[in-house]
Amino acid sequence: MRKTIACSAPYDSGGLGRNFAFIVEEARSQNTLLEYYTPRPKLGDSCGRTVQISHRKQLLMRYSPIRYSPGWLNYFSNDWFDRAIAAVMSPGDEFETGCAGQAFHSFKRARQLGYSILSLQADNSHVNNVATQHLKAIREFGIESSWLNEAQRRKTLQAYEAADIIHVASDYTYHSFLKAGIPESKLRKRQLTVHPRFVPPLKKQEDGMFRVVYCGTLTVFKGIPVLLEAFSRLPGRHCELILIGGSTTRGMRQYLEAWKQRDSRIRISPGDPLPHFQQASVCVHPSYDDGFAYAPMEALACGVPVIVTEHTGMKTFVQEGKNGYVVPTGDWEAILDRLKLYQSLQQSVGV
Repeated sequence: MRKTIACSAPYDSGGLGRNFAFIVEEARSQNTLLEYYTPRPKLGDSCGRTVQISHRKQLLMRYSPIRYSPGWLNYFSNDWFDRAIAAVMSPGDEFETGCAGQAFHSFKRARQLGYSILSLQADNSHVNNVATQHLKAIREFGIESSWLNEAQRRKTLQAYEAADIIHVASDYTYHSFLKAGIPESKLRKRQLTVHPRFVPPLKKQEDGMFRVVYCGTLTVFKGIPVLLEAFSRLPGRHCELILIGGSTTRGMRQYLEAWKQRDSRIRISPGDPLPHFQQASVCVHPSYDDGFAYAPMEALACGVPVIVTEHTGMKTFVQEGKNGYVVPTGDWEAILDRLKLYQSLQQSVGV
């Protein structure tokens, strides 16, 4: 069985890229990896093939009115990458895409090349559930529009229909597909694991600072406004909120800047999350929808308790009251209660 894999995320970069890297290495360990396509492969990997959207199309996304619409920007970037993959694919036996929105043209080309199995990794819950959850976030906070528009939703549904196998990484995602009518025979559970470099520190700082850490894209749909509402009500000067990630819309950037001016305890720190996790008091992942969520899993691996929502796939790894808590999605008061609990616990042990 010769397997070809494609994803628009660079190998091992960000949540989607880490997911993609796991799929690649899984196939390599099973001796089925033929090749994989990505904008940036693993350095020195003979199986990696660099595929990028053309420079002209990158300029269109950067300077045309498309850039003002997260939905259409996502749609066209997915479509153009999908077409680029279809143009360079080699014959094989199984083709897997790391994103359902990038499967239409490559699936069609794979069939023409004789691939017998088409599979996709569902990085989110079922697309209809994603749309529902995004609408809830928009109604509550506004700020920015969803990266999922109706055209992308329909195209993703077509990918589900065309796929022979849909890989899911959590019970949450699995049940969202069953609820939407996807046959159970199509679904395969794939157990994701974090990189072994995520380990507890040899020693933590003992400066009395209560550190709340979030890692991921800074968007409404990841629940950033919910987290800010909760943290802003946390008493005391010896606490800080570290947001590890970047924002993609002007509305969110302005929103975050306003919060930083209002509360000096909030800071944004893009880059490697490991040193932040190793010094964190708690990791909060307030997402409205996340098919798995690597960041809180990485925090757990570093010995840090987590607070996640009911719509986060990795919630099954949370042992209530032992290594974290699962809270209702969109409920800042529930997050605040858990933050106060961990803050009080830290103060009681004098760390």
